[in-house]
Amino acid sequence: MTITADVIVIGGGMAGVSAAAELSSEARVVLLEMESSVGYHASGRTAAIFIRNYGNETLRALNSIAEDFFLNPEGVSESSLLSPRGQLMFAHEAELDKLNTYLEGAEGMETLTAREAGDLVPILKTDLIVKAAYEKNARDIDVDRMLQGYLKLLKSRKGSVFTDKKVIEITFKDGVWNVHAGTEHYQAKVIVNAAGAWVDDLAKLANVATVGANPLRRSAAILPKPEVSGFEEWPLFVSASESFYAKPEAGTLMVSPADEDPVEPHDAWVDDMALAEGLHRFEQATTIEVNRLEHSWAGLRTFVEDRTPVVGFAPDAEGFFWLAGQGGYGIQTAPALSKIATELILNREPLLDNTILNALKPDRFGE
Repeated sequence: MTITADVIVIGGGMAGVSAAAELSSEARVVLLEMESSVGYHASGRTAAIFIRNYGNETLRALNSIAEDFFLNPEGVSESSLLSPRGQLMFAHEAELDKLNTYLEGAEGMETLTAREAGDLVPILKTDLIVKAAYEKNARDIDVDRMLQGYLKLLKSRKGSVFTDKKVIEITFKDGVWNVHAGTEHYQAKVIVNAAGAWVDDLAKLANVATVGANPLRRSAAILPKPEVSGFEEWPLFVSASESFYAKPEAGTLMVSPADEDPVEPHDAWVDDMALAEGLHRFEQATTIEVNRLEHSWAGLRTFVEDRTPVVGFAPDAEGFFWLAGQGGYGIQTAPALSKIATELILNREPLLDNTILNALKPDRFGE
């Protein structure tokens, strides 16, 4: 059986689901996910926090656009997807330049002394801190409510979602893309490559030039709740060199070594050595001794060379649309990127200036 649509979105992470939901306002959309459920990989393994100043200049612009959606997620949720958290970034002597660089162009950040940083997170060894900065408006994201809201919106607009559909073959003939996934065939004039760590593999199947996507493993561990008064109100706290970060997580303490180990696309698992090294750095910067883990996990963050997402039609293939390379910014940029993708695919007048759109274009990589 062949199922036809206007657009086929391949990849059921936050990027693919949000884009499919937006596109379904005017197009017949089919969403294909190779796993048994959407949000299985990176979207389900995230620190889930909105940080306005996270990322390069282009990403900060996308964050700014997305913030309005998170506060008023019309069609996706009846209330804000954000809740108070805050982000504290601190620097030891060797990290001072990195903190100062982060603060360049940052908005809404307050410079703190070591003592003030210790007031926010009492387990920090303040004698090692030379400077700190606090972003009060960094907030936790309710990722599950966001993902399920977009999924519900997609289905309410008659979009179709198919899971357990690994793409086997992609061909292009007479202006139409033919996708063989599972035991079914699908046809559309446009396919959206939102396959996360597998985006380059998908491009190869379609005989489209790749963009140099690099999956990087990121690990995290859950530690028992510290017996410190006010723990639930602590901000996310991160070293300026990103040697680790940590935050309260449902009555426990989540710690990540902020590792970025290049790997092949796969269902990621924790590298014990990388996690141990990260937890050691955490112990050196705090008064906590790690004796027990509740559990640990890993996910893949996929970047291209300039660490900026790739959004737009492939220069070498008609109707092949890239929605890739979101790295560690995928959840908080999804509202902006899904709207940008929809404007480009449906040929609407873009709401953004060309500076941002050009920074996202797939053809920026040249030959």
